[in-house]
Amino acid sequence: MNSNILEQQNNERIDELSSQVAHLKRLTIDIGNEVGEQNRFLDGMGDGFTNTRDLLAGSLMQIGTMLGGPEQAFQRANVDGTRHVLASARASGARRFVHISTPSVYFRFTDQLDVREDLPLGEPVNSYARTKRQAERLVLAETTLDPILLRPRGLYGAGDTALLPRLLKAAASRALPLLRDGAAVTDLTHVDDVVSAVEAALDLPPMPNAGPERRVFNISGGQPLPIREIVEAAAVRTGLSIRWRPLPVSLALGAARVSETICRLLPNRPEPPVTAYGIGIFAFSQTLDLSAARDTLGWSPRIDFQTGLERTFTPVSP
Repeated sequence: MNSNILEQQNNERIDELSSQVAHLKRLTIDIGNEVGEQNRFLDGMGDGFTNTRDLLAGSLMQIGTMLGGPEQAFQRANVDGTRHVLASARASGARRFVHISTPSVYFRFTDQLDVREDLPLGEPVNSYARTKRQAERLVLAETTLDPILLRPRGLYGAGDTALLPRLLKAAASRALPLLRDGAAVTDLTHVDDVVSAVEAALDLPPMPNAGPERRVFNISGGQPLPIREIVEAAAVRTGLSIRWRPLPVSLALGAARVSETICRLLPNRPEPPVTAYGIGIFAFSQTLDLSAARDTLGWSPRIDFQTGLERTFTPVSP
């Protein structure tokens, strides 16, 4: 295609998206008008998208930006990747396949305490949960591999680049949202406990007649903690001072959904700066029932949160 034509089409698309972004920003600010102080939070988030035209103008000049995106990445990693590993396991004659899934498949925008593995699963909250459920179905269908599914909650530990580091990075640059007065509690799981759970699953005697419902196990530290306490305890380890900003849940979810909508309109569908799921994690409790893991795997967590923090933030000797 002639480069001038391509550039003209890109510019037309940029102008169209810029108009949509501006409209969504106005909607976001309108939501915030009723809550005074929180209006500045939303306006600031909206202003971050005012520069979207410049961002698009640069990125659309690269054809590669039209390929893939977070949703496709989840599909490749969680579904296609699992399918390939299952094929390798079959080819190698593996006798047991242990799959690491996620309690995100349970998530609802409400408090969920002592969730059991047999909880009926509704509509997935996001692409990550959807593709992890697809992967679970693939694994459980491979009955010749005697599969076991583990759903560890909130993994952390030395080398963690996702959970605690992301929270602390956000806290270093801005106030964190305090939703429902910090009422939400959750379980975390230290990586050493996940390893011991995998070992317990591998050591479990063959279960040729077990149905899918007996092959899924919740894993966590078994120590429900307020999310606010988790963040502040991690911050102490790094010398960071945490600032909190009270925010209504409905307002925060509204802003997050606008953010998600904007990013879905962009050609390369980038990861939103804030998501409804991310707000939900801060707003609502989720803890897991570990009875099945104790009774069937003979497994119980051994790393409490303070010990886990010590292992996470203590430098490893070379």
